[in-house]
Amino acid sequence: MGILEKVNYPEDIKRLSISELYKLAEEIREFLLYNIANTGGHLAANLGVVELTLALLKVFDPPKDKIVWDVGHQCYVYKILTGRKQKFNTLRKFGGLSGFPKSKESIFDAFDTGHSSTSISVALGFAVARDLENEHYNVIAVIGDGALTGGLAYEGLNNAGRYNGKLLVILNDNDMSISKNVGAIAKYLSKVRTKPRYFKLKKAADSLVEGIPVVGKNLSSFVRKVKGSLKYFFFPGTLFEALGFEYYGPIDGHDIERLCEVFESVKDFERPVLVHVVTQKGRGYEHAERFPEKFHGVPPFDIETGNHLSDNTSKTFSEVLGDKLCELAKNNPKILAITAAMPDGTGLSRFAKMYPQRFFDVGIAEEHAVTFAGALAKEGFKPFVAIYSTFLQRAFDQIIHDVCLQNLNVVFCVDRAGLVGEDGETHHGSFDISYLSLIPNLTLMVPKDTKEFEMMIEFAAFYQDGPIAIRYPRGSCKQVGLYDEIKLSEPEILKEGKYLAIFSIGRHVSMLYDIISKNKLDVTLVNVRFIKPLNTEIIKRILTVHPKILIVEDNSVIGGLGEKIKSIIAEEKSAEIKHIAIPDRFIPHGSISQLYSMLGMDRENLTRVIMELIES
Repeated sequence: MGILEKVNYPEDIKRLSISELYKLAEEIREFLLYNIANTGGHLAANLGVVELTLALLKVFDPPKDKIVWDVGHQCYVYKILTGRKQKFNTLRKFGGLSGFPKSKESIFDAFDTGHSSTSISVALGFAVARDLENEHYNVIAVIGDGALTGGLAYEGLNNAGRYNGKLLVILNDNDMSISKNVGAIAKYLSKVRTKPRYFKLKKAADSLVEGIPVVGKNLSSFVRKVKGSLKYFFFPGTLFEALGFEYYGPIDGHDIERLCEVFESVKDFERPVLVHVVTQKGRGYEHAERFPEKFHGVPPFDIETGNHLSDNTSKTFSEVLGDKLCELAKNNPKILAITAAMPDGTGLSRFAKMYPQRFFDVGIAEEHAVTFAGALAKEGFKPFVAIYSTFLQRAFDQIIHDVCLQNLNVVFCVDRAGLVGEDGETHHGSFDISYLSLIPNLTLMVPKDTKEFEMMIEFAAFYQDGPIAIRYPRGSCKQVGLYDEIKLSEPEILKEGKYLAIFSIGRHVSMLYDIISKNKLDVTLVNVRFIKPLNTEIIKRILTVHPKILIVEDNSVIGGLGEKIKSIIAEEKSAEIKHIAIPDRFIPHGSISQLYSMLGMDRENLTRVIMELIES
């Protein structure tokens, strides 16, 4: 019997010796590989934090002690060791374990996370609440070096450094976020990693100056200056200490014994402490060690080869963006591409290789990406900003204030719009139509498939009358229709009929087109294309000859296409209206087909609704 079979909760960890913990680490990696190969999920990050998680559970006492995992995609080991091992085969499946911390799922999950750079602010809030209530427990934030490229992390650090209480921040430094880290912070941490000798020298300096007798204020001042000079001479910058933290590291994040020693020594400090641990993303699995970005988030895969098991060879929307931008950039030197730590996920890796001087990965800093793009547009460039819908929410103010207010020619490529599947509530792009369409000067387009997306990218490249957003889903989509020329605000009428008018956007257009064609239904199907400006004249004309209306969209029921068309209908006439959209609640994780079925947005339910509307 292996050790993992006997371990279910943190108290089981505390009974194990250090040598047993190393054996357990090997078993956990095997367990992770086997399960994630079947379910898909975040592999490389979790392989990298096995020893760190074991040391945390050896020293601290969750759920009394609160551990906050930044982003949370590295929480799988923690889930396995906090009572959820038996359910781990349901990870990211509909009705199963979430791929991120969820307080509804377990009392061991202190706070729901899914977006980057939040943990320090959360941990500080817990620590202050603890002290206000005169309670006694530890609060630990585990944040990756990639998350330190996000501004919220520094807002948290800045405030936490002024706090006179017990707070531990663990910087898990693996030189990666999803892709390779970029920017000054990455360079800073690289220097720290390569100069561990500083900490030996710092101890020697401390001993030296403490041994000098202090005679009068002048000598006391001199001693402090000597100590500071030694520090800055041997180590270029002490960022975390300058922010008010007691700094320890860098420490080998796979040395369980050393990690436990450090955690034991700092757990009772009555001041903020930052422990810098260096880990290897993908550790223990050759393919993930060599290609950690490829194995950050994976579908089911073959363990032996590392190859994905998906047989979908269709070109994805993200790939179309990268290829089309490369094509357009040949003849337009003003075209630039910007991403927030997602060159692979957004399809821009090829552009980065072809046009390295015109590609900018700004790290996990969506607000900066948007304002940066605004200034570039102000100077006559055409920046394409590719960010996932769920992450673009963070830059709402910058979109309004730094781009749309000045009517600048920025193109927002809003990837992963609509439901994204197994990543769940924190990653669904359910709100982008609602929050983007209310902003003046912004044009908002939605392609029905990858071919139309290509056309919209080209339209946006030549458009000079202000900002444009194109929102599109994850993956690929079956192509349908004749592909009329894209004209500002004009919808595409794919079918014309008598009984019913259907208005839709995105990949549901393809599904509806199939339903109508296969059942030979005499209905009108409108691919709206432009959410804003919405062509009210064409919509009014269609309304005059159709007594029944069906609206289908993969956006929130509030503030989306449906509400806009309903307002036009209210001005014109009464009509029977059926609106199918994402309801006003947060949608759980599961496959897209399962979620569509749950919400009545699947082929079967749409067929039934259309038939009922025609027959009635």
